[in-house]
Amino acid sequence: MKYNYFGNTGLVVSELCFGTMTFGGEGYWKAIGTLQQEEVNKLIKETISGGINFIDTANIYSYGESERLLGNSIKELGISRNDLVIATKVRGRMSESINNLGLSRYHIFQSVDASLERLQMNHIDILYVHGVDLYTPIEQTMRALNDIVNTGKVRYVAVCNWPAWMVMKAQGIADKNGWHKFEGLQYFYSIAGRDIEREIVPMAIDQRMAIMPWSPLAGGFMTGKFTRSNEKAGDSRRDNFDFPPINKTKAYDIIDVLADIAKVHDATVAQVALAWVRHQAGITSTIIGAKNVQQLNDNILSTNLLLNQEELKQLNDISALNKEYPGWMVERQSTDRQLNNK
Repeated sequence: MKYNYFGNTGLVVSELCFGTMTFGGEGYWKAIGTLQQEEVNKLIKETISGGINFIDTANIYSYGESERLLGNSIKELGISRNDLVIATKVRGRMSESINNLGLSRYHIFQSVDASLERLQMNHIDILYVHGVDLYTPIEQTMRALNDIVNTGKVRYVAVCNWPAWMVMKAQGIADKNGWHKFEGLQYFYSIAGRDIEREIVPMAIDQRMAIMPWSPLAGGFMTGKFTRSNEKAGDSRRDNFDFPPINKTKAYDIIDVLADIAKVHDATVAQVALAWVRHQAGITSTIIGAKNVQQLNDNILSTNLLLNQEELKQLNDISALNKEYPGWMVERQSTDRQLNNK
């Protein structure tokens, strides 16, 4: 396991981050996973043994049950809190109470206290805003995030699923007021879904922000279980929860190339897909999930896989984004600034 700096913070995290969306299985989340305490403990123990120090959860995962199971596991296994980097999130609806959602100061402060109680911790290392709240001004959200960090209950703040312009607006507001800025970005990124390369990745590299891809296997579609002749895997969440959306026709073409490269390396399709993400510019820690120890270890082994330049080119070519304006115009107009040094 290798380790990377988390953006511009000096914090060090493992190149894989273990995600806990499969814990609990309450309500809507049952399609993702229904792991209970004994199974959770086995996975957390194996996660730590594999060198992962970064664990990602969210208040909304099984409506708090994922946080509770994670907190219990850390206690029961006797894992030192100081050896872990724990991330959770705020934004989603947690009950029918009219204010128990969003990014208002009211909800951020209440949500952090509730998460800490479930996690049985006195601080959260990284708090993500888990999506856009169109009804709370960004300035109010950034002020609340700054103040929650100043209480000591949160160490760093980060963001999920915002458009790039909105992230930069928030960073500008924070900079102007001397507030804590977003230090990291958690976004869907997979060889089957490369959209963030248009705006998010260039922004992150320019601003020295960490990138944590979620669903690097595109909701299980890029594991090798799905083929043109086998559209149902039988044991994948995609069978019942077809998310995130991808171009499946294109994804099948990508899987064919992944499978060819996997044979050369005596690896699995999933390992090659994860290795591709790890090789991409700006990536700090790739979030993996698992329903059992075998699946977890298969994902961890992907860190041993190094793809050569020809293999990366094959994968990049087959999965390339269609060029969009103004990107293609920037590329075209930049040619006259390139030095032809030989």
